[in-house]
Amino acid sequence: LMNARKVSESQITMTELVLPNNTNQLGTLFGGQLMYWIDICASLSAEKLTGRVCVTASVDKINFHHPVKLGDAVTLISSVNRVFNTSLEVGVKVFAQSFKEGTEKHTNSAYLTFVCVDSQGKPVKAIEAVPETNEQKRRFNEALIRRENRLKNRSIEK
Repeated sequence: LMNARKVSESQITMTELVLPNNTNQLGTLFGGQLMYWIDICASLSAEKLTGRVCVTASVDKINFHHPVKLGDAVTLISSVNRVFNTSLEVGVKVFAQSFKEGTEKHTNSAYLTFVCVDSQGKPVKAIEAVPETNEQKRRFNEALIRRENRLKNRSIEK
């Protein structure tokens, strides 16, 4: 299939160091800074899969499970969960590691929807993402449920 790629081909791993300018007065990572990193990581996955510019259409709620501290290494792992037509869902998992304390915590997960666009910014059909592992197939199936909920909520908002 020339118009399809494996989900594994969309994976991006990004690591950032939490520096003083990324933190609040308590020495913990700003939520907005983490959201910025999540958006970049997810958009790289979308573009790696499609070979096109992909713009953020929506971000599902992001829950912050653990504070991320100054000096922690934040690793974000993203991959495309499912492609619809011009849109695609990308999942991002976030881990915070303290090398000093030898700890690693899963701090966040997020789902973002991107739209594949041409050079004029017009939506274009995105290349398919083929899930292979059981985990990828589960995320592929769950992405459809999340999409239906998003569309339902959008019609309620209008």
